[in-house]
Amino acid sequence: MTRLLNFFNEVKFEMEKVSWPSWDELKSSTYIVLYLSLILIIFLFFVDLLLTRILSFIL
Repeated sequence: MTRLLNFFNEVKFEMEKVSWPSWDELKSSTYIVLYLSLILIIFLFFVDLLLTRILSFIL
C-alpha cells in the first residue's frame, strides 16, 4: 500500500512540473493539425485516383 501511495505522490510531484499550453495555443495547434490532415487527405485522394486510373489502363 505504501508503494501505491508513493507512486501517486511522485505522479503529483511530476505533474506540477508540466508546462501546460494556454487555451489559445491549444486551439491554434488543433487548427494546424486539422488543416494539415485535410491537405494530406486531399493529396492522398488524388494520388490514389491517379494510380487507380494508371493501373486500370495497364490491366
